[in-house]
Amino acid sequence: MNIIYCNSDLIVCIKPAGVISTDEPGGMPELIRNALGDENADVRTVHRLDQVVSGLMVYALNPETASELSRQIRENQFKKTYLAIVHGVPQERSGRMEDILLRSKEKHKTFVVNKPCRGSQDAVLEYELLATKDDKSMVEIRLITGRTHQIRAQFTHRRLPLLGDKKYGGRDDGCNIALWSYRLGFVNPASGKFMRFQVKPPKEYPWSEFDPSVYPRLG
Repeated sequence: MNIIYCNSDLIVCIKPAGVISTDEPGGMPELIRNALGDENADVRTVHRLDQVVSGLMVYALNPETASELSRQIRENQFKKTYLAIVHGVPQERSGRMEDILLRSKEKHKTFVVNKPCRGSQDAVLEYELLATKDDKSMVEIRLITGRTHQIRAQFTHRRLPLLGDKKYGGRDDGCNIALWSYRLGFVNPASGKFMRFQVKPPKEYPWSEFDPSVYPRLG
């Protein structure tokens, strides 16, 4: 367990690919309890990453912190930034994607639809092209909304599937899905101070294909 920050109220750590975010056997809360050496620790999930996605997450260690972080998420005060590597090159170097998403429980997938319907949700993100290499692009993504599989569905809809994401039209690229939770920002419920955390993706394919100097800095 790679712990980035920990106090009595919350813990910021790296979720590995293949581990679920929620409190189920083998999930992140269980791994955190093991790392803390306290099998009875109150570890609460306040946001999620897809099981196949890795990177920064924050967990609350008491109900009061969980409630406040959840409020920040609902009111769009909780900031999440991702890095992704996609097949192809976006038409614009930066932009805003606004779509209507519909989740299929039968197919366990999220789709872009043309108009609102029962169960649909608005989805908004902003992106910036950081670098291109061999018809692959690294992009920075700032989520405005947080829908299930939102990034994967919106980029695939524009024929920009993420590397390693076979579920959403990507190829068998010999790697995990190229989506990394890069930066988190939120108000510490105890101190009232805004905190930001940033961690670069691992030095392995496909991240190793790009010079680390292209990563956005913590501003």
